[in-house]
Amino acid sequence: WPDVSSLRAGTGAWERTVSRERVLIVGGGIGGLTAAVDLAARGAQVTVLERAAAPGGKMREIPVGGARIDGGPSVFTMRWVFDELMEAAGTSLQSEVGLQRAGLLARHAWSNTERLDLFADVERSQDAIAAFAGPEEGRRFRAFCDRSRDIFRTLEHPFLRNSRPNPVSLASRVGFGRLGALMRLAPFSTMWSALGESFADPRLRQLYGRYATYCGSSPFSAPATLMLVAHVEQDGVWLVQGGMYRLAEALARVATRLGAEIRCDCEVAEITTAGGAVDGLRLASGERLGAEAIVVNADAGAVGAGLFGRAVTSAVAPVPPRERSLSALVWTLVGRTGGFPLVRHNVFFSRDYQGEFDRIFRQRQLPDEPTVYVCAQDRADDPLEGDAPERLLVLVNAPADGDARAFEPAEIAACQDRMIRLLGRCGLTLEIDPQRCVTTTPQDFAGLFPATGGALYGRASHGWLASFRRPDARTRIPGLYLAGGSIHPGPGVPMAALSGRLAARSVLSDLASTSPSRRAVMSGGTATR
Repeated sequence: WPDVSSLRAGTGAWERTVSRERVLIVGGGIGGLTAAVDLAARGAQVTVLERAAAPGGKMREIPVGGARIDGGPSVFTMRWVFDELMEAAGTSLQSEVGLQRAGLLARHAWSNTERLDLFADVERSQDAIAAFAGPEEGRRFRAFCDRSRDIFRTLEHPFLRNSRPNPVSLASRVGFGRLGALMRLAPFSTMWSALGESFADPRLRQLYGRYATYCGSSPFSAPATLMLVAHVEQDGVWLVQGGMYRLAEALARVATRLGAEIRCDCEVAEITTAGGAVDGLRLASGERLGAEAIVVNADAGAVGAGLFGRAVTSAVAPVPPRERSLSALVWTLVGRTGGFPLVRHNVFFSRDYQGEFDRIFRQRQLPDEPTVYVCAQDRADDPLEGDAPERLLVLVNAPADGDARAFEPAEIAACQDRMIRLLGRCGLTLEIDPQRCVTTTPQDFAGLFPATGGALYGRASHGWLASFRRPDARTRIPGLYLAGGSIHPGPGVPMAALSGRLAARSVLSDLASTSPSRRAVMSGGTATR
């Protein structure tokens, strides 16, 4: 089968359809919804079973003080993933979701006098970096853009769009004649050390090192290949009109329009097998559903931990708690700000970056001085006029130990105070009214996403082999497939969508190759299948 770039109507793999085999999808996150769209478009009888009250998974809305605020992913990149998905489904992304391209990617601050904006226009970013850190750093930035683009282009088809490789198969896909290009990715270097080769200014190293957190990882342990995230953002950040949750709604709407059924408030208690292959599942209500294939859109560790029954625990190895990715402490609120001209995406950096990650990953504590991300959801490229209350998501990284210990109210309050002090050092005042604020802790995330401890990105991408350790769409059990941010190719909205497409591709391929022929009458009167 070709990679998912060919999964579009009328080409390659999509020329095959399947008969009305029943496919159950456990979990209605982005990976599950994407798989549902692809499978329903090809004729499968698809049912999505979501334990929450609405689909979306980590892409969720939180009601706060009469407003609804995105409480999950806030940055939309790699638009082409969804353009291709919608085209294969007979529609278009633009007709389903209102989008606006951001001219200003993010505003960064280290103090009240150290601020740097990055733009969609490379020239503007180079000028801004030159003014911030000197002309030589501006030139280094252009070289870094070239390097991150080369990493992305080298890995896009053989890694991101394809089934999980091992190091040898990745080299084969890239092409042995291009092994030099593969080695130039510095696969054995950490992201932090590679950034030291690109930038002399430690603040720029810190800025681009933060992209490791997009995979829930530390830049001091993550591989240098994660620098491709810089190219992904430079290639385009999009603002979704009405909030990111509109994307989840659009996927659910398209899947339903194609014939898929989405059932919410529907918890799966057990996946069952017969003859070594899946044959259906049992809901917590006792209802039994049969299936030819099941796609689990949950954290892979939930399968290995036995949350879907003993029959399928061998399909995936559980993730050791110390290898989990970051969790977070998140405040979603309606409040007033002042002193700092917020845009949509804002980052306020701590003064001891390595100490921050040591505190989280080694000491398993909330950081003493956290780097703070603020998403001002009512803003675009320009600051708002006036001082009316606005919708905000404020996030600091945290250890994924929500299933092992409770983060006590005093501990959360102390971290909130440290967060507000850091914002104040950078010039931003933030008023938090407890009546108009919802705080989500690692233990809350652990409850929302079982078997994770609150980890939001699956396994941490630490070490050069980390990218090869995420499970593939196919499992050891025939008929059981995986999708989501903990699965290859990785976390984040577009990566989860790619995992859903890879799962759908695997299901379609396997159903086409194993579906029994119809009953027929042969000469001589012998009936056979």
